Amino acid sequence: MEVFLTLFSHLIPLYLLIMLGYISGRILKIPKEPIATLLIYVITPVVVFYGVINTQLDVSILSLPILFYLICCALCLTFYAIGRRIWNDPTKNILAMAAGTGNTGYFGLPVALMLFGEDVLGIAVFALLGFIVYESTMGFYITARGNFTGAESLRKVFRLPSIYAFVLGIVVNLAQVDLGGSVMDVLNKFTGAYTVLGMMMIGLGLANIKRAAFDTLFIGLTFLAKFFIWPLVIFSIIFLDQRFLDLFSDSIHRIMLLMSIVPLAANTVTLATELKAHPEKAAVAVLLSTLFALFFIPFMTVLFLQ
Repeated sequence: MEVFLTLFSHLIPLYLLIMLGYISGRILKIPKEPIATLLIYVITPVVVFYGVINTQLDVSILSLPILFYLICCALCLTFYAIGRRIWNDPTKNILAMAAGTGNTGYFGLPVALMLFGEDVLGIAVFALLGFIVYESTMGFYITARGNFTGAESLRKVFRLPSIYAFVLGIVVNLAQVDLGGSVMDVLNKFTGAYTVLGMMMIGLGLANIKRAAFDTLFIGLTFLAKFFIWPLVIFSIIFLDQRFLDLFSDSIHRIMLLMSIVPLAANTVTLATELKAHPEKAAVAVLLSTLFALFFIPFMTVLFLQ
């Protein structure tokens, strides 16, 4: 119980940042678009680059983006098949998108740094890349209901600077380029900016929703995907790896499990708004899952991540 309360108290500051973002959007009318642009095109690529160059590369690390991308796509298609039996409107599309991903960036990365320290930053970044590619390809395509072609989705991926930062980081890492202590110190400061602005973005996204829609079935299915199916899939992979494969280290196992228990992705609201796929339903589900994660993550951490 003491460990649970300690972890719970560590998460509170992150939730205060979400609240600060919500207040900033509602009262100060701060738009989320400039901050989102800064995060996507400047801060996130630097964090990705910094994480990659500080990671000891091997087959297990390099396989993480592929593994998570395949899981994302599989769960997306599974819940799309479920959703189309229930809804005839875009609800089924946003359900599929939400089921296939999670708030691994704005939420998962800061929590990983808080729980395990900067030693796991690179591992978390490699895992995160799989989610980024999914959201920009199949996730986007499913949400758009087929209005965008596969080629257009690929072009969207190639516009993401994080992809190029990732590749550049691998080149610098393998070439063993010494960037110098002063440069590394500056790069390190971007992780703090990412945490603060990323968590505030969750609040800003929720503050910009004009109305809410409480769809019990939709919320129930998103929770089923995020807090039951995702952990179950990752537990199964970890079990197989520990018993038979021995591909991943304990540190990778911890990051894999953490990425499976984060709340619904805040980007779900943004994407649903852009594509007119019931953003009000997405906003309520994201908010409730984020509140639920305040208790769920410490609980799972005490059970499995110590």
